[in-house]
Amino acid sequence: MMQSPEAARSARALTAELVKAWTYFWPERKLQGGGERGRGERERGGEREGGERKGGEREGGERKGREREGGHNAGTKRRHEDEEASSNKKLVIDHSVKVARHYNSLQEVGLAARSRSRIFFMRNFNNWLKSILIGEVLEQVRGVGSQQVCVLDLGCGKGGDLLKWRRGGIHHLVCADIAAVSVDQCQSRYEDMKRKSYANEKLYSAQFISADCTKEVLSEKLDDPALMFDICSCQFVYHYSFESEQKADMMLRNACEHLKPGGFFIGTTPDAFELVKRLEASDSLSFGNEVFKVSFQSKGSYPLFGCQYHFSLEDVVDVPESLVYFPLFEHMAKRYNMRLVLKQRFSEFFEEKVKKEQNRSLMMKMMALEPFPCEDGGRQATDSTGEYCHAKEHCGTSGRPLGTLSRSEWEATSIYLVFVFQKMS
Repeated sequence: MMQSPEAARSARALTAELVKAWTYFWPERKLQGGGERGRGERERGGEREGGERKGGEREGGERKGREREGGHNAGTKRRHEDEEASSNKKLVIDHSVKVARHYNSLQEVGLAARSRSRIFFMRNFNNWLKSILIGEVLEQVRGVGSQQVCVLDLGCGKGGDLLKWRRGGIHHLVCADIAAVSVDQCQSRYEDMKRKSYANEKLYSAQFISADCTKEVLSEKLDDPALMFDICSCQFVYHYSFESEQKADMMLRNACEHLKPGGFFIGTTPDAFELVKRLEASDSLSFGNEVFKVSFQSKGSYPLFGCQYHFSLEDVVDVPESLVYFPLFEHMAKRYNMRLVLKQRFSEFFEEKVKKEQNRSLMMKMMALEPFPCEDGGRQATDSTGEYCHAKEHCGTSGRPLGTLSRSEWEATSIYLVFVFQKMS
């Protein structure tokens, strides 16, 4: 994909901004991990589907059918209306069906295969960021006296956050997702975790629900319809609902309706402003690099709902998504007595949280950044030219190893933002 000089300059400026903001030097200690990539937590992808009647032959000359002509025309009209309604129905459901089919079709891979993924460190970085977000919100919930914390994981996928909730010591978890296969895998992970838990460990109880949360009222499927949540977590999912106002509102209703006063709705979603900024800087209707690609059908006009684009990320995401115009999202949340308390781009969130020693330690443990240069003769995540120019420049100046991501991974993860809403009393 060729770029104009102006677009190329814009891309270079964006990369320079990312490098300046995000390249992080580790403290005076040796990086873990080296050339062989450890396990760490994995990002889930932050998941989502008459024939013509034959006229009768006329026997023995022309039939008298004029008196039936009106009825025939009416039947034909009804048939065309039914066909049109069927076609419209197909258009309405295609988006959700595509999302569900995509995530249902993803195969489970082993730890070894995941550690060889081109976006291994980016996924770990996203998991680190979610761990910090979840941990801080849990602290706030417990700070006001809630000890038996109940959580709704809206768009749980295959259970990528189960371990985070375990470490958070919650009391009960409800996992819901549109992809039935993913929900089954999530439940299997939970059961496996339960079997392997310590004898004296009090693991949270859980319910698993397969449902399209943009269309169905989730509370009607709860084991306890009166259950109230302290936290609703919606990671890399909410943007699917912005296909229409009705879907976006139903998703918000499911997220917020059963939150306790003071409870939190937290999540991560693509930053519409960043996506449009990059699209407008491109000389085509798409942008991306060797790990991700975003394609629009047009540019210059961006409707509030149903502004669809196609997003592909390595081998884990390849689905249609919709822009989330955040001021509108915030306005809609007010219907459910929610106020925005945090909205930060991933870069801003990273810059703020990495200042704490405990967060840096967790980052090392989760291998959220790639060691550069690799130790013991190991290889970087990619050999592509220019992917580590920023790291080479800084490493050459300081002489110290550093933690980073490849340029392509930085560009991919920086399209996202973090949000936190709180339910007012």
